[in-house]
Amino acid sequence: MKKLIIVGAGGFGREVYAWAKDHPDFGKAWELAGFIDDDAAALDRYNYPVGVIGSIKEHQPAENEVFVCAIGAPIIKKKVCQSLLSRSATFVSLVHPSVILGENIQLGDGVVLCPRVTLTADISIGDFAAINCHSSVGHDVVIGDWATISGHCDLTGNTRYGTGAFLATGVRIVPSKSVGEFAYVGAGAVVIQSVKDGQKVFGNPARVF
Repeated sequence: MKKLIIVGAGGFGREVYAWAKDHPDFGKAWELAGFIDDDAAALDRYNYPVGVIGSIKEHQPAENEVFVCAIGAPIIKKKVCQSLLSRSATFVSLVHPSVILGENIQLGDGVVLCPRVTLTADISIGDFAAINCHSSVGHDVVIGDWATISGHCDLTGNTRYGTGAFLATGVRIVPSKSVGEFAYVGAGAVVIQSVKDGQKVFGNPARVF
């Protein structure tokens, strides 16, 4: 049996720990071995049966280890995962059993889909993208590598999300608009115009601050 190691012991890491225990591979294909994080004290205030077993910078992946990335910030996520991949780490995708998967859904490597996510039809999700609880993704949506979609977001049909795009909680995107590479959309924003690469937008309607 493989050992599953969660990369990142912050808030998202603790959530992923909970969702991993619901996965059908838990106790069969892999067991939860712990977290790696450069903050050795990240879990000191919490009661978990497994802890931080080492730092991200120094961990050398073993053949019997697999990893799931639980870092929300796309730039940091990309840097950390690429570093581990260069050390021959093997990442798995974690799709919670409550996720609704429609027709023609393409998932990249290392994807995390949290409880109650809905993917409707003809959707492409890139490597290491993450979608948090209760978000819905409409038809013909494309989500790029390293993107993070927070909880309760509504990604309507024919929308596009570039590499490393970040949507905070409760974002709404009207159909056929796009969010550029490493752009940031603030909590509760309603996007009615496409967001350019690297832009940060907030509000209803969303605008650059």
